[in-house]
Amino acid sequence: MYIKKILLVISLLGLIAMSIFAYFVYVTMFVSNTNFNNDSAYVYIYSNQDFEELKNDLLPVLKNINSFERLAIRKGYNVNLKPGKFAIQKGMNNNQIINSLRSSKLTVNVIFNNIKNEYDLAEKISTQIEADSISLIKSFKDLDFFKSQGFDEYNFLSIFLPNSYNFYWDTNADSFRSRMLKEYNLFWNEERLDRLKKIGLDKSQAMILASIVSQESQKKSELKTIAGVYMNRLNNNWLLQADPTVKFAAYQLPAYKNTVIRRVLFKHLKIDSKYNTYKYKGLPPGLIALPNISSIDAVLNFEKHSFFYFSADPKRIGFHSFSKNLNEHNKNAKKFHNYLDSKGIKK
Repeated sequence: MYIKKILLVISLLGLIAMSIFAYFVYVTMFVSNTNFNNDSAYVYIYSNQDFEELKNDLLPVLKNINSFERLAIRKGYNVNLKPGKFAIQKGMNNNQIINSLRSSKLTVNVIFNNIKNEYDLAEKISTQIEADSISLIKSFKDLDFFKSQGFDEYNFLSIFLPNSYNFYWDTNADSFRSRMLKEYNLFWNEERLDRLKKIGLDKSQAMILASIVSQESQKKSELKTIAGVYMNRLNNNWLLQADPTVKFAAYQLPAYKNTVIRRVLFKHLKIDSKYNTYKYKGLPPGLIALPNISSIDAVLNFEKHSFFYFSADPKRIGFHSFSKNLNEHNKNAKKFHNYLDSKGIKK
């Protein structure tokens, strides 16, 4: 009888232990462990990040970090983190959270435009993917890579076409650069290459001219007209006399660092630089900015007309007045200069 009681007690203790263990497993694996009100929370895991750092990042979004840690250790996730951007959905349990962090890497939408140079580009990209600006600049200045692809120190930025792209967040600098080269090669499809032959430019020349056009106007409706003016000048062996190239030349000088030229003056036109198209015929040696796709296509499909001049239109800010001869142009230019004077814009 005494032995039966002992066995009964042991059985009851075993049942209790099993119940506690089952409850522990249930809480650890199957109970919701999220602590946010939105539909989802996003987690960014850096390359070489350790589990302790990840736990700190997860503290604001999990109810019970200890239960998450126990299951992560049991599943071996604590020693096998995957870098990238991941989503934790509201109501997920620890098992679902770990599975998501293991295998459901998300992409990010990388957007860049209005880029002047490689430093500007690196700063913009570093805010959207894991690669920092230092590693991006180093990758952008690897001229051996660019020369192996047919570029030089003046036109290597051509591969970075301003647009919107999907990347994994943990993309490194060299992978970003390689992807941009791939996109550049895809951009120059058979149709665009055929247009190059018809207008008599190569890819580098088209990109340089597009960089000028892109700086002349933000109005897509007149880009082809502006491109047509410059093609008329090139084809007739005229100086381009493009104000954006003069500004670019000035900005390379110490005296103009951290300044904004709002009005091109005669002293700017005297700057001795191959980028100053008031002094040197033909296209400048390289890009003056990263041209957007609209500007490139405007060059490839420039408007055929008889205009050789254009000037900003004070009655339609952002637009331009086009003219066929110098007399018309001087009248238009005087109107704009008077407008600048009235606004007190002297430089």
